[in-house]
Amino acid sequence: MPAITLKNIPDSLYAQLKTAASVHHRSLNSEILYCVERTLGTHKIDASEHIEMARKLRAKTLQHNLTDQELNDFKNEGRP
Repeated sequence: MPAITLKNIPDSLYAQLKTAASVHHRSLNSEILYCVERTLGTHKIDASEHIEMARKLRAKTLQHNLTDQELNDFKNEGRP
């Protein structure tokens, strides 16, 4: 697989990429690839992939039933 080296990345752009990678739980390399694919339109949405991801997330949260009141309490916690 081909490789690319990026040079002279502005500090602010590098910081944005690092932050985005962290938020999305990706490596910096994966975040850059994601951004390039999204910008060039090469990333096609695979519905079955999204459905499988949703099923996995649902399975992870099955044991954590929260009521609307609990969710509202969490959202308002610490607010004046």
